[in-house]
Amino acid sequence: MKIPSNAIIQDEKLTKYLLVSKQRNDKSKYLAQGGFYQENWQKLKTAIQKIIKENEAREELTDQYGTYYQVIGELEGVNAKKLPVITVWQQRKADNTFYFITLKPYRE
Repeated sequence: MKIPSNAIIQDEKLTKYLLVSKQRNDKSKYLAQGGFYQENWQKLKTAIQKIIKENEAREELTDQYGTYYQVIGELEGVNAKKLPVITVWQQRKADNTFYFITLKPYRE
């Protein structure tokens, strides 16, 4: 199955979480390798949308809030570098809408 193209990626998830340097679980340094920064966060959003368009989703678990899926793919960086990532999505039980939760580097 594919995550629908109208899945919601909240801007704040990118600008206030993924692209912010943190002491623990910092993802901004990894994303910077692909040329993704606060100034061009829209490019990151587009790259995430491309991953769900091109790759299948795998169901991971279901809880009281909904069902969680993973989509593994390569973020195409603005500098043409490819970053392997796992994106995590939730289909909310309340309204069946898909929401982007996070991404992390993918290592086999």
